[in-house]
Amino acid sequence: MSLSKILKNTFLVVIFGLVVTACTTTIKKTAVGKYSKIESESEVQMQGDVYIGTDTVGELSKGVPDRVFFATNESILTTISRDTLRKQATWLRENSNVNVVVEGHADERGTREYNLALGERRANAAKDYLMTYGVSADRISVISYGKERPVDSGSNPLSWSKNRRSVTVKAN
Repeated sequence: MSLSKILKNTFLVVIFGLVVTACTTTIKKTAVGKYSKIESESEVQMQGDVYIGTDTVGELSKGVPDRVFFATNESILTTISRDTLRKQATWLRENSNVNVVVEGHADERGTREYNLALGERRANAAKDYLMTYGVSADRISVISYGKERPVDSGSNPLSWSKNRRSVTVKAN
């Protein structure tokens, strides 16, 4: 392939990327009444690199979300995650006959081994928090799926943020 063809194709790809980016730009009204530009719809569903949307969230029970999300390469619970886990703990204390499995997940980046270990740290962080709020360790099992079970198969920051999660699932 000649150099001119490569340059031409590269130029076309860059132009296409700019057009697509421009099409996804929206304007939002801020709390003080001013308008600000949102670079993409993913900013509405992410805080930093942590997913805060609800389109992939199921329910452990009515009004009790089943999952929490994490930052890249982290197993530290966010404020939103802790709120969700408190709701789960309250529900679990009220339903003492229910056992759960906390699944740890990671995004597609990193090795299989690294992501399995990261998923386990995330699941254990959620388990430990539930135990702090009175749920017996005997009722909580932990499993890590690493990057093996993505909820969003895309390869972009929004997809990755949806996949960095722990999910609490009823075991019985």
